[in-house]
Amino acid sequence: MDGLLPALLAVALAEVGDKTQLLAILLAVRFGRPAPILAGIAVAALANSLIAAIGGALVAGMVPFRAITLMLAVALLSAGAGSLMRQKPPKVGIYDRLGPFAASAVAFFILEFGDKSQFLTFAVAARAQVPMLAAAGATIGILLASVPAVMLGDALPRTVPIRVIRVGIGILFVVIGVIVGLGALRLL
Repeated sequence: MDGLLPALLAVALAEVGDKTQLLAILLAVRFGRPAPILAGIAVAALANSLIAAIGGALVAGMVPFRAITLMLAVALLSAGAGSLMRQKPPKVGIYDRLGPFAASAVAFFILEFGDKSQFLTFAVAARAQVPMLAAAGATIGILLASVPAVMLGDALPRTVPIRVIRVGIGILFVVIGVIVGLGALRLL
């Protein structure tokens, strides 16, 4: 369980107001069919999370635990910085011919690949006893952030103060990242 909960919480928070959540809103508005959109997001999220977890598991055997902890601190700081930046909505027009499932899966996979959520999953998986639990947690976290976006569509940004929440999450990530980094450097 040491990888499931940290990945779930970190990724769910990192996705709030992120470009992938904006993509989910755009897909919901464009296609208006939540079930295939969420299924496509789930497939893409699982694929990206598995890639990150496998990478983290491979690195875990080659890198000292302190260095992995420092990598986690960098991932948290990166997520914090990303949460403090303004997000531009992605373009989805090129995927219109694919239909809601395929468009969601392809666009989400591409947009999420190399994103802060994948970096967080990689770092958590490298520290975890069972890296696949980190992949499961990250996938669930992405879905937790995507479900309201798909279900509410463009009403989400009008009803929820996403920018304020993102700033709070960004500050939280930075504080936790600094604490983890100082601990990894044995300065705490």
